[in-house]
This record gives sequence, C-alpha cells and structure tokens, in this order.
Amino acid sequence: MKKKVIHFGAFVWLFCMTTYAQEVENQLKEVVISDSKFALAKEKSGKVIVKITAEELAKKPGQSIASILSTVVGVEINGNQSSGGKNLGSYIRGGRNHQTLIIIDGVPVTDASGVNLEYDLRYITAEQVESIEIMKGAASTLYGSGAATGVINITLKKASKKELTGNSYFNIGTQNTADNLNYRPQDFNQGISMNGTIGKVDYLAILNSVEIKGISEAQGIDFEPDQFSKISALMKIGFKPNAKFSFDFFTNFDKIKNNYDGFFDNFTSADTPLNNAKTQQFRFGFSPKYKYRNGELVLNSGFSNNERNYTSLNTWSNSIDYSSYNSKSVNFDLFNKYNFSNRFFVIVGTQFQFNEMDSQSELITKQNAKFNWFDSYVTAVYNSDFGLNINAGARYDKHSIYNNYSVYNINPSYFLSNIGLKFIASYSTAYITPSLYQLFSPYGNLNLTPEKNNTIELGFEKDLLNKNLQFNSVCFYREENNSIGFYTDPVTFESNYTNIEGSNNAKGIETMLTYVATNKLKFKANYTFTEVEEPLKRLIPKHKVNVSLDYNLSERSNFNISYQYVDQRKDLFFDGGTFENLPVELASYRLVNAMGNFQMIRNRVGLFVSVNNVFNVNFTENIGYSTRGRNFKLGITILF
Repeated sequence: MKKKVIHFGAFVWLFCMTTYAQEVENQLKEVVISDSKFALAKEKSGKVIVKITAEELAKKPGQSIASILSTVVGVEINGNQSSGGKNLGSYIRGGRNHQTLIIIDGVPVTDASGVNLEYDLRYITAEQVESIEIMKGAASTLYGSGAATGVINITLKKASKKELTGNSYFNIGTQNTADNLNYRPQDFNQGISMNGTIGKVDYLAILNSVEIKGISEAQGIDFEPDQFSKISALMKIGFKPNAKFSFDFFTNFDKIKNNYDGFFDNFTSADTPLNNAKTQQFRFGFSPKYKYRNGELVLNSGFSNNERNYTSLNTWSNSIDYSSYNSKSVNFDLFNKYNFSNRFFVIVGTQFQFNEMDSQSELITKQNAKFNWFDSYVTAVYNSDFGLNINAGARYDKHSIYNNYSVYNINPSYFLSNIGLKFIASYSTAYITPSLYQLFSPYGNLNLTPEKNNTIELGFEKDLLNKNLQFNSVCFYREENNSIGFYTDPVTFESNYTNIEGSNNAKGIETMLTYVATNKLKFKANYTFTEVEEPLKRLIPKHKVNVSLDYNLSERSNFNISYQYVDQRKDLFFDGGTFENLPVELASYRLVNAMGNFQMIRNRVGLFVSVNNVFNVNFTENIGYSTRGRNFKLGITILF
C-alpha cells in the first residue's frame, strides 16, 4: 500500500505542476506524421504522440530498439532485460503483440507465419534508425488490421547532402546475471555505414553484426550459456529528378541464430545446445512520390520473405525434432493528400495486402494457408484559425475470407495558443484478423472471426515556462471483443484456437513530464497506470515509472542516469508433469542505469560508457527466464 501511495503522490505532484501557467512564446515547429501520414505541426495533432528524435537516439548508443521503447509511457517491451535470444512481447495499453502495428518507412512489417502476425523487433538495429513515433490508441482507419492499441512508426536514416559520409562503430560489453557476475567481454556489436548524394541520386548502406554469449535463456546458474548472433544489411537508393517527383528504393536482409531452452520439467531436461533456431527475413520495396500544386500522391510498397527453422531435443522420445515455417507478404498502399485550403485537407487511399505461409513440419501448405484483403479509406483533417482541430476518417475492408466490415475514428482537439494548452479527445475502432496459423495449423479454426476494439481517449497537453516545461496526461478506456484464445479440452487434451465470448476491458492513465532546466540539464519522467480485466493481465504491470536526468558536462560530453520501476505482474508457469498453466505473481523491481558520452575528437571520434542495472538487482521478467544483472558496455564511433 505504501508503494501505491508514493506513486499516487508523485502523480499528484506532476499534475499540480500545470498550475504554474505562463505565456508561451516562440512555438517550436515540431511535427508528427503518424496520425495523418503527412507532416503536421504538433499543436495541430489530436493525439499525444511520443517522438524519439535523432538527437535522443544519438545519446543512447549501444542500446537496442526494445530497451529504448521500454522507457516510453504506456509501452512495455517484455523480454528486453533477458538473454539476446528471448522473444520480445510488445504490450501497449494492456494489448498484445498482435494489437500493435510496426511500420518501417511507411510500410507495415510482419511475419505472416507467426501465431500472432507479430514482427520481431530484434531485426531492427538502432544504428539504422533516424526517429521513432509511438501513437497509442486504435488506428485501423489509417493503417488497417493490427493497429488496435498502438502504432510504432520507425523512420530509417536518410542520406546526407555530401557525396560521401559515414561512420564505423564497435561496442563491447559484459553479459551477466545478478547471481553470476563474470565481467569478461561477451557482447559484441559492430557496424559500418556509408551514405551521400551524387547529383540527383542519394544512397545509404549499413552493415551490422552482433554476437552475444554468457548467460542461459533459462533461469539457473548451472545451465549452459545460450549464444545469440545477428547480421543485418540495409541499402536505400533515392532518385529525385525534379522538385515534384522522387523515387525511393530499399532492400534489407537480417539473419538471427540463437540457442534456446525447452519448457519441460522446469527447463532442466531441455537445457542443451541441440536446441537452436535460425530465422531470417528479406525485404525490399519502393516508394514513388509526386507533389503537385494542391497535394501529394504517394505509393508505399513492400515485399518480405521470412524463414524460421528450429532444431530441438524431444525429451520424451530422446530424439531430435525439426520444424520450419516460411511466409511471404506483399503490401501496396496508395494514397493522395489534397489540400482544399491551408486549413483543410483530405487523404484518400487504397491498400492491398497479401499473406501466405507453409510449414512442412505441421503440414501447412501455402496453397491453402493464404489470404488477402483490399481496403479503401479516407481521412479529413481540419485546422481552424481559432484553435479547433478535427481529424476524422473511415476505412472499408474487403477480406478474401471474412465478410466486409468497416472502422472509423473521430478525433477533435482544441489548442489555446496564448497559454500553450491543448485538449484532446477521440473515439476510434479497430479490427484484427486471425493469423494464417490460427486458421490453418493443426490447432486452427476456420470459424474464427476478427477481433474488434473500441477506444475512448481524453487528455491534455500543456507547455509552461516558455516551453521549457511540457506536461501531458491522457486517460483511455478500451473494449476488446471476440478476442482469440487457445482452448485445451481437459479430458481429450485436444487443442484449438477459439473466440472468447464477451468483452474484456482495459483502462488507464498515461502521464509525461519534460523539463529543460538549463541548456545543460534536462529532466524527463513518465508514469503509466494500466488496469485490465483478468484475461488480459499476463505480464502487464499496473504501475510503471520512468525517470531520466540528462546533463551536458560540456560541448563534447554528456551524462545520463535513468530509473525504472515496474510493478507486480501476473504470469503463467507451464508444469511439464501435469501439462497445466499455473498462475504466479512476479515481484516488482527497480532498475538504475547510467551512461556517459564523450567526443574525443569533435565531430570525428566519439566514446561511450554505460552501466545497466547499476545496483545488480535480481529480478524476474518472465517466469523461468534469466535476466541481466549489472553489466558494462564500452563503445567507440568514428565518423568520416
């Protein structure tokens, strides 16, 4: 109870900070794109969108995308504190992986063979990323299936205006658990990047590799270490013959190899190097854009091929099992923005998506396991001269398996420019189609229907002290219907996916505070309260707090210290003897991290040192899985 009083007191203190209102001058022209697909001034957006800028990413070298996202209000990336091979879970507002849509340079990404159509965030290397926007709430109107609780919109780096620039980097770190400290280098991350512009053509090439060893995926000091390795290659080429037309092409290849531990007998009989996974993706696409007097026409396209292969020890038959999954995805999203005036524009688009998968090990054939859908959508944005802003839209879906259905949103906001205060409200609906695996696998059910979500938001955003202090708070209520669950008959042990009758609700409050005290000192804090019904509670903390202090020691050096509190969570432990999932409660934990950045040679050579989990806290992120204790990392970047 004492902890909850402390957290509530902290929230009240943050809320009371808004009473110190002062007039805002010289509004910064910060823009966001996630809620309209085009650049829109932040004060005219009806959403509180969290943007992680290039400057902020530059101050977080050596960190993964998952660890960076885990500090965002309302976002929980489960597994980012575990071994490199641990699968990640993206939970936003009490939702799951399948309810969060990830977009890279305007193209939705997914593995069509996955149980929940989720995308593996381990594929994304932070060194490839220019910025990230996180928009929470139902967003199927603009982005289609999967955008039920949030959208993670990732923008990759762009080419410089010079003919040739680039950098190379090398990071080295330890890999320890809290109860098995061994400060030998066991985490290696290295890469090189080249980019530039020659005439009307620009280019970007990035190559990265990661090697991690040292700890076991399964929790326990006697288990053997599980290795993780990854290689990523990205190429982007752009052509701009004139001011009106541009054409961008991308291709990337990512490959992951890792050992993992089985789940029988509390992991003890399945901790073996025979358990290994090899996954890879190949993506390519193009994006032509045409600007004309009153608008812009854009086509975002992407093609992906994913392969997953597993080798595992069957502890019951003492034999080796092999399984493989392959998938292909195609996405075309053509949309046009037309400006009727400088205060009113409309976006009209059509999107085609196709998914197919096969798995010889589970007798799934691509001739059967495939579907496509064809959507049409429209969004209108109105920005008045007296502060009222309205974003409204609708989407109509025509699916190859399901009946046609529609979603819509209405998102008004009001900005009082004289005091820097914005009120927001929204009501939006979303849908999620069952995955190919849920339909066509041995556990599949062709009678499944899409999951539906309805979300209501109310909140405000306030600028104070000449915009040196920014504060916002948003409350939400989400209703989830036709959720897809997994049912096992207690007598026959036959299992299949099924729709859960009735609705489950999630509600909460998300609060952020940013204070720029001086040109050297910056303070940021956020608090998330999430209350969900019992079927949604697994791994969702009720309270979560992030606090960070950033201090520029000089023009060449920066120091950051951060604190994170994660509340108690529910989890399930699989008992290999009884084949039951037993409920457990994971204890809360607190982590402190520190990092220093130094420019040894101005704009040429940079060095960083980081310490994660400074106090070597022993905690559990998932039942039965290892977590990292105190670890050090050192890195150098050379620009040319």
